[in-house]
Amino acid sequence: MTIRERYEQDEKRLLSSYAKLSCETLGRERYEPPCEFRTEFCRDRDRIIHCKAFRRLKQKTQVILSPEGDHYRTRLTHTLEVAQIARSISRALRLNEDLTEAIALGHDLGHTPFGHAGERVLSKLRAGGFNHYEQSVRVVSKLEKDHRGLNLTREGLDGIERHTKGPWAATLEGRVVRYADHIAYLNHDIEDAISAGVLKESDLPQQVHEVLGDGKSKRITALISALVLNFDGELRFPPEIQSAYDLLHDFMFERVYLNLDSDVKREEKKVEGMISALFEHYCRFPEYMPEFYQQIAGEESIGCAVADYISGMSDAYAVRCFESLFIPKFWKLS
Repeated sequence: MTIRERYEQDEKRLLSSYAKLSCETLGRERYEPPCEFRTEFCRDRDRIIHCKAFRRLKQKTQVILSPEGDHYRTRLTHTLEVAQIARSISRALRLNEDLTEAIALGHDLGHTPFGHAGERVLSKLRAGGFNHYEQSVRVVSKLEKDHRGLNLTREGLDGIERHTKGPWAATLEGRVVRYADHIAYLNHDIEDAISAGVLKESDLPQQVHEVLGDGKSKRITALISALVLNFDGELRFPPEIQSAYDLLHDFMFERVYLNLDSDVKREEKKVEGMISALFEHYCRFPEYMPEFYQQIAGEESIGCAVADYISGMSDAYAVRCFESLFIPKFWKLS
């Protein structure tokens, strides 16, 4: 018996009847011989961690654009926090932690530079729209490894695609990641907004303080505990917790995400102009893109290739591209 087979036996013995067992995976689009020491979901996780798109998340905006300081969250730190919360829930419910972690680590690989501001611009510009969760699937299925993709399991792909809204994932592990993503971004964005001077802890609705507690850690603990202790085969918050969460969600959208008077939102206007200019330029002159994306333009469409190229950029790389294309250089005379 190989190490992997012993691990699969341990899953059958230790995990809940609600868990997705590695040995029962629906497989991959392209068959691969099994690994001697890693389960299929372990391999998914490892491939995501080692891919280029994962590394680029370190320089992509979470919610605060171009912050000064080292403690604001990036898309990468958000992803790691989602994975930690998701694993805590999965471990408590005895679900498959490897599948949960793989989905969590891959859920935002298709996110644009400058967070949701960049996503909104690309959605307007690209024919057929643009959604980061669909792009995440495209990244792992086609764009990584020179058009070969990561060849993830069907369970991994399903969880990534359905992590944010719409139909729920087919596995409980995928559903855990959706809850973990919402718990993470809402509470961590509050902390970043407070650090940026956009909010004060006392600004949060009183019902939120009374039901979920004061401070990030207490709120996250309360939400995780509510999911775990209320679990009966389905994931859901009890009514009182759901009401407080909805109130907090609406508060954040009003005061932070959609507050057009805040300094953060005013900076997003610059993002719209920059990404629009890049998109128009590359559509007119696709030869300015790397050969990899020129090939996509020939196989699919220019708009699709340009959206792939821009969405894969880090914040800093997008700025450099804009400067090289539209900002005159200063020459020194010898």
